[in-house]
Amino acid sequence: MAGGVRGLAATADVTRIEAPITMKAYLMCAFAAFGGIFFGYDSGYVNGVIAMPYFITQQTGLDRATTPEKQFILPSAHQSLIVSILSAGTFFGALLAGDLADWFGRRTTIIVGCAIFIVGVVLQTASTGLGLLVAGRHVAGWGIGFVTAIIILYMSEVAPRRVRGAIVSAYQFCITIGLLLASCVDYSTKDRNDTGSYRIPIAIQMLWAILLAIGLFLLPESPRYFVKQGNIEKAAQTLAKVRGQPRDSQYIEQELAEIVANHEYELKVIPQGNYFDSWLNCFKGGLRNPSSNLRRTILGTSLQMMQQWTGVNFIFYFGATFFKDLHTIRNPFLTSLITNLVNVCSTPISFYTIERFGRRPLLIWGAVGMVICQFIVAIVGVTDGQDHKAVSAMIAFICIYIFFFASTWGPGAWVVIGEIFPLPIRARGVALSTASNWLWNCIISVITPYMVNPDKANLGAKIFFIWGSLCALCVVYAYFLIPETKGLTLEQVDRMLEETSPRTSAKWVPNTTFAATMGITDRGMLKPEIIADVERKGSAV
Repeated sequence: MAGGVRGLAATADVTRIEAPITMKAYLMCAFAAFGGIFFGYDSGYVNGVIAMPYFITQQTGLDRATTPEKQFILPSAHQSLIVSILSAGTFFGALLAGDLADWFGRRTTIIVGCAIFIVGVVLQTASTGLGLLVAGRHVAGWGIGFVTAIIILYMSEVAPRRVRGAIVSAYQFCITIGLLLASCVDYSTKDRNDTGSYRIPIAIQMLWAILLAIGLFLLPESPRYFVKQGNIEKAAQTLAKVRGQPRDSQYIEQELAEIVANHEYELKVIPQGNYFDSWLNCFKGGLRNPSSNLRRTILGTSLQMMQQWTGVNFIFYFGATFFKDLHTIRNPFLTSLITNLVNVCSTPISFYTIERFGRRPLLIWGAVGMVICQFIVAIVGVTDGQDHKAVSAMIAFICIYIFFFASTWGPGAWVVIGEIFPLPIRARGVALSTASNWLWNCIISVITPYMVNPDKANLGAKIFFIWGSLCALCVVYAYFLIPETKGLTLEQVDRMLEETSPRTSAKWVPNTTFAATMGITDRGMLKPEIIADVERKGSAV
């Protein structure tokens, strides 16, 4: 055979389709979550930089000593461009990453993303004007797009099913750590009266890229990538490393047999074609079929859109500027640091709750909590927004709102998009979903300064009426469209989507395996023609 595999033991027992896991294997899976620091730090440092006095003077020529405080801000157009240009790069980077992950592997694509990111950071660090800074953020955005799209894919494919949600949630936790680190660095350099005020926060990012690239170089590739390529023997060797088991372990062969059988099943449902067909496959099937590729793609892209609609990045991108514009807070940088600390402390709660209660309840009740908090902030802000006690109450409920986001929608949206796509379209499906996140991230980054800044619409606290209304939509969306995927292998998620609706998915229990469906020989082996067909089709990709 092309891949050199001698055969795979298979089983119809749904409890034996994942090999036992060692602590080493858990740590390997968890390290990949480190990539979240990219997203978080880059999102966070810009929040402080655009409010730094030296940076404002450098970009606008305004003298802080002679300029009224309300006018000593970066113009809305500059804020919008600096913040949003990164998201524009990440959108295109995420889309391209889907192809590269299928061609060259998940791990290689992430490492390339790290290299591109470093180039962008160098350009930003060298900048003294708007042009080079914007160019550097755009280039860095491409690298972040690679990393954010494929790190979710990689973790979902290698993580054990019982803790997959917790491990992918660790990615969101690393995002919050990145945001907090950026806030701390901004706070320590904000009063410098030289280019170090913004260059130090920017340059530190290179460290995260170097650490992640070195770590990923030492970790194994995703075994499901090798199955898609038709190299079953390499997939077996890699799966053994990921699970910390011997290559000839029956557990390894049975888990791999299930992956191979599921892949063959999906290829029969929607045959593969040329390059353009591989993208079109993401949109095949009917809207009324809950397991169709079209429904899964819409679910993944709309879920990431909804995550951005919660409005949380308004706080993390423009929080320092917003708090400064309230004119009742002496140290907006410290307030921004506190919101980031709440974010970090709240996210680990999801490690337990997402596996104990499931993805669906977290997304529903998390959105309910955010709705309540946001409307309270908006109402207090428009009725008594100039009173110090009222502003303190607003900040308190903003922190509670961040708690709800960080423990539910923050990690939950990333977990779900890594689970719902079948292997033939998984890389492109996750890439499209991540691109949707960055598209809406970009849109919100562009329009928000025009909505809240005093020199434009000047909505101020009224912006929370908008975020609260959008979070109300998130409640309805999660109730009707989010399936429960807790405790299932990625292959069982495929079966569950075929047999249930989102509202009944939590009650679904697997009763057979794909290996049994596709065919097991009398000797308990996966039919050799299935392995041969996957190897043949994979080599033609």
